[in-house]
Amino acid sequence: MRPALAVPTALVGAGLATVGYATLVERVHWTLRRFTVPVLPAGQRPLTVLHLSDLHMTAAQTSKRDWVAALDALDPDLVVNTGDNLAGHDTVPIVLAAQEPLLDRPGLFCLASNDYYAPRPKNPLKYFKTNHKRVHGDELPWRDLRDGMLARGWADVTNGTATVEVDGRTIAVRGVDDPHLQRDDYDSVAGPTDAGADLRLGLVHSPEPRVLDRFSADGHDLLLSGHTHGGQLRVPFYGALVTNCGISRDKARWLHRWTDDTWLHVSAGMGTSPYAPYRFCCPPEATLLTLVARDTAVGADEAVR
Repeated sequence: MRPALAVPTALVGAGLATVGYATLVERVHWTLRRFTVPVLPAGQRPLTVLHLSDLHMTAAQTSKRDWVAALDALDPDLVVNTGDNLAGHDTVPIVLAAQEPLLDRPGLFCLASNDYYAPRPKNPLKYFKTNHKRVHGDELPWRDLRDGMLARGWADVTNGTATVEVDGRTIAVRGVDDPHLQRDDYDSVAGPTDAGADLRLGLVHSPEPRVLDRFSADGHDLLLSGHTHGGQLRVPFYGALVTNCGISRDKARWLHRWTDDTWLHVSAGMGTSPYAPYRFCCPPEATLLTLVARDTAVGADEAVR
């Protein structure tokens, strides 16, 4: 091979290898992430929360379905789903099947854009434009998904509230609809949280700072979100290229302090759009949060497959 062709050929080869890895390997490298969060009153024993988000399930994704269902073996005290479950009109049954054993446990959910509307092909460069025009796909059977989870006892906090008793503890929960679609109505749930609850929990799919600030100001201990896919494509030593919302790139995934009194966990999510089926340096993941007393040191365990 001539020297003039060697470098371009190598670059093309490396690019194709990267795309192949991101599409065929990492996209299905289901990963469990673990974090410890000091949010409970002093002296309380730990409480475990399984956080699921952004399943973007298609009917053919049986390995994802089976992996999510197997998370029941973690024996979580509470399961939380922060939306974007559907990637097609025929996927409500497979999402419910994935959560089937988990639906017997206490659970909470809020809905999001890819529960309401089907994905559409789009130019990925749009994500680099803050106020790009959003075009929705056809309406999805979100009511069937909602009703399926409600029928098993999970609480819907999409612009709503709930109080759940978990392992002898009282959890006051507040949630909003998806800010990405401007469907959030925090005013309808606003006000100081229940000071007598053992945990004050907030749910919102897209972690928009304007909404997170209101949760925090009202006294929530922990906020759970998704939406960002952790950036989906991350550059080593740089991180997420985009977040697809107002949150900064350094908080595009995992556990952070939002304020001195409020923790934020942003799930990197389990899926991708069918029209952007790749992940790089950001495997699909669910998270097991171990909530402990506030005077406990915070640490993150190793991710395990």
